[in-house]
Amino acid sequence: MNRDKIIKLFAENLRVERARKNITQEKLAEMANITPEYLARLEKEKYSPSLVVIASLAKALSVSVDTLIPVEKL
Repeated sequence: MNRDKIIKLFAENLRVERARKNITQEKLAEMANITPEYLARLEKEKYSPSLVVIASLAKALSVSVDTLIPVEKL
């Protein structure tokens, strides 16, 4: 598995799900207990999130972790 591909796929899916639910970065960051700056960097593929952050974002968006990182696309 390519690290950059995973980060890119996660960032794309995170942006799509956030937009689909019409949630601002600030609101999602608050819901996931992270900073808006960190969320922005995740969406821009600047950072690689921990499993805890991925799970927190999935829960805040009411999606499965697999929605954010679909294993079949890796």
